[in-house]
Amino acid sequence: MLDIKFISENPEIVKENIKKKFQDHKLPLVDEVITLYAKIKELKLEGDNLRKTRNDKSNEIGSLMRNKKIDEANQMKVTVKQINDRIIEIEIEEEGLNVELKERMMKIPNIIADDVPIGENDSQNVELEIFDDPFVPDYEIPYHADICEALFGLDKESAGRTSGQGFYYLMGDIARLHSSVLSYARDFMINKDYNYCLPPFLIRSDVVTGVMSFEEMEAMMYKIEGEDLYLIGTSEHSMMGKFKGQLIKETELPLKLTSYSPCFRKEGGAHGLEERGLYRVHQFEKQEMVILCKPEDGMKYYHELWKNTVDFFRSLDVPVRTLECCSGDLADLKVKSCDIEAWSPRQKKYYEVGSCSILGDAQTRRLGIRYKTEEGNRYPYSLNDTVIASPRGLIAIIENNVQADGSIKIPVSLQPYMGGQTIIEKK
Repeated sequence: MLDIKFISENPEIVKENIKKKFQDHKLPLVDEVITLYAKIKELKLEGDNLRKTRNDKSNEIGSLMRNKKIDEANQMKVTVKQINDRIIEIEIEEEGLNVELKERMMKIPNIIADDVPIGENDSQNVELEIFDDPFVPDYEIPYHADICEALFGLDKESAGRTSGQGFYYLMGDIARLHSSVLSYARDFMINKDYNYCLPPFLIRSDVVTGVMSFEEMEAMMYKIEGEDLYLIGTSEHSMMGKFKGQLIKETELPLKLTSYSPCFRKEGGAHGLEERGLYRVHQFEKQEMVILCKPEDGMKYYHELWKNTVDFFRSLDVPVRTLECCSGDLADLKVKSCDIEAWSPRQKKYYEVGSCSILGDAQTRRLGIRYKTEEGNRYPYSLNDTVIASPRGLIAIIENNVQADGSIKIPVSLQPYMGGQTIIEKK
């Protein structure tokens, strides 16, 4: 959420930013917000003046009573009551306008960074860098679901009976490999001096609206019927909620956290669910990174975050690349974002396994997170990035390590988590 003063003083900048994101239907919001803000300021000024007048007249009533001027005092009391009634009207009107103002402001997208490429959708994202040469073996690589099923490691049919489409059972060594990847991701980030956390997996609506746009919320979140609770789509949500309404000491920044959680997503819309495989499902597990820092350090930690994900996948013998997200592919709260994509030797192309974002003070302003400085309180910047989301990340490990006979070579970094096992083969 942008600062209302910034919107009022820079309406053309805000409108141009909306155009860069190809959201012209939101342009009227800027003028609506400015009009509402002006009306609220007028009401506030009127209310402040009336409160001063009320105080002055209340003092006069005391003086009149002491001087036995009862009739004049009673007449003054009528005037004070009329002033009180008007103050109450102003407060009610001001409260309603503030609600309207916030609703509109939360729909206005954050100002994107100057170097974000302008494009309407993800087809116009820009490749930044390739890490390790992509490799295609001289034998055919089966679909990942077929690889897992041949090793008795995947059962979607039973999951369909228990839970419906978009769910799965992982079994045996494939399930163990999945858990090993997440355990390794946890230790990988702890060794980089990130504070490990297990957050709540359900959060209230005021946290949800603090960390994401209404459009994202509607498309992603599962709500618990009859309660003000939502299943998280990523642990970033509850990790940011941890600091809601808090005043952080300047010396505590940066706060560098890594968290594990199961995640739940509707996965509706154009992409839909993957009927056979594990790429797009309702339930998955994730190791996440979250940073709160001073604004001047934001870009330094942005580069640190995406590099962590790149290094993680390279340690698993998975070639990756980074892709700069264009303006139309950025969620409303994001200033800048890049995707980390893993190589698929079966498809002979890259696909997304992580997303790194800097959000400026959009989330911290919504959640009321500040830090104390000698010059006053400020809003820190928030950043987040995926270490790994599995089983999506698991697919990349399987495809890049499957052998001609259908067995899977276990990357060296995962072998200690697999009890020293070096290969997964049919038993």
